[in-house]
Amino acid sequence: MVPKSTFEPHPVPNGIIEANGNQYMADGKGGLRALENIPAMKKLQDEQVRKIFGFAFALAAQIGRFKGHVYEDLGSLDALMMQEYGLTVGGPKGNRTYATFDGLMKIEVRIQDRIVYGPEMQVAKALFDKVLTERAAGSDPLIRSIITSAFDTDKEGQINRANVFVLLNVKDDDPEFKRGQEAIRDAMHVIGSKSYLRFQHRDAFDAPWQTLTIDLASA
Repeated sequence: MVPKSTFEPHPVPNGIIEANGNQYMADGKGGLRALENIPAMKKLQDEQVRKIFGFAFALAAQIGRFKGHVYEDLGSLDALMMQEYGLTVGGPKGNRTYATFDGLMKIEVRIQDRIVYGPEMQVAKALFDKVLTERAAGSDPLIRSIITSAFDTDKEGQINRANVFVLLNVKDDDPEFKRGQEAIRDAMHVIGSKSYLRFQHRDAFDAPWQTLTIDLASA
């Protein structure tokens, strides 16, 4: 049962179609079924799903408004701080954290770049394959694992950025290794960025942080 909400649900059509004095409902194939011929449980299921979606649409809109207000309020705070220190408002903003004076609540703003990889990644892979071949069995198992993981793709077929950055941070004096790292850097292109909010709180200054979950997947 859906719990009672303190906000009004978004209006959702009841799915009933009036035609020639009769009532119908569309089925999953686009056809019309007379209302009286639809099983009672099917109609009850339809009614409950529409009811829940009404609250889901309303909640999504509420979260959207909340997110907008948070960025607006933090933007105003940024402007005040810039004014306080004689800085000009504007320009790119990086990751930042806002906290209460007692240190028990904080809001983190994280900026994540959207990165795509150009054809230089194929050159990089060839260079690292050459490194592994030349070192053969004598290569460090950890280095071999890092190189292999860097060129693995995730379930969407995209290269895992975290693994790539691990490889870029490895210190190695091998010229081919360095050329491979440079090829990766040449392949990386930032095509945009996305901002994330994270709310954390704790009961005491030495207590572990707890994340306030707002998305349904983590609630």
